[in-house]
Amino acid sequence: MGTWADVLGEMTVSGSNFDIIRRKYLRQLSELRDRNIILYYSAWQQKPQLVNEPAIEVAISDADKIGFMSAIRGMDRSKGLDLILHLPGGDMAATESLVDYLRAMFGSDIYAFIPQLAMSGGTMIACACKEIWMGKESSIGPIDPQMGNLPATGILDEFERAAKEIKADSSRALVWQPILSKLQPSAITQCEDAIIWAKEVVARWLETGMFARRANPHQDAADTVDKLTDKSLNRAHGRHLNPDVARQYGLEVQMLEDKQDLQDAVLTLHHATIITLNATPAYKIIENQNGVAYIPILQQIPIIAR
Repeated sequence: MGTWADVLGEMTVSGSNFDIIRRKYLRQLSELRDRNIILYYSAWQQKPQLVNEPAIEVAISDADKIGFMSAIRGMDRSKGLDLILHLPGGDMAATESLVDYLRAMFGSDIYAFIPQLAMSGGTMIACACKEIWMGKESSIGPIDPQMGNLPATGILDEFERAAKEIKADSSRALVWQPILSKLQPSAITQCEDAIIWAKEVVARWLETGMFARRANPHQDAADTVDKLTDKSLNRAHGRHLNPDVARQYGLEVQMLEDKQDLQDAVLTLHHATIITLNATPAYKIIENQNGVAYIPILQQIPIIAR
């Protein structure tokens, strides 16, 4: 395996040709697997100041489909698709639309590789795949919807708690009034709809993909989705769920450590991509093994002194 230092040194020796080095490892992984590869990475960790910047989409967004359309064009789709994921989550509608597109192109012949993190919407995409490959350092995350950075399930739980307390003791209304007054009209319905939506789409993907050959795919999918959206079980939306927990939740997880050559290829590519995101203005990379890439970058606006 090429360590972080090894890959960084190679990039430095080659004149910091980040794309050249990263694409070399993309090709090597594709040759090892004899499958199509699409790298799907966000720089939300390397450039955290962009997370709340509305004009820059470090999370999953509709714009990402442009990258996937470019990457898939001309592929021999009979070879299937491996997705290398490093994502914070993002827009639910964009996530659903992207998975629908990938399923239309490759059916269920899609495998997910998570070298480090695929959270929220990234976990949803992984659940749409036939298998998830993880390492001991890898994590997925809960998929409970967020409403303005607040968990939809948490909002509903708090609303129910307020209703029970006020019903039991009307004087509690004075305590809850400042909190309840912050809820926008239809907020409760929106939370309920968001939870149903997340559960429905991920359960459908599991039932028709990862769990398709099980004795009871419908029930298994429902059970897994319940665990992934259960705030009382996961405690926080940012909870890192390791491979053992992912398996306990019912997901089909393979370990990279079981195939040393595959682990080396995936982690070396991961290091090369993270170094790219660290050292360049790129904040997202969608790229295939042929070097076809969609790489939005931060634009530097020149300031002219007067």
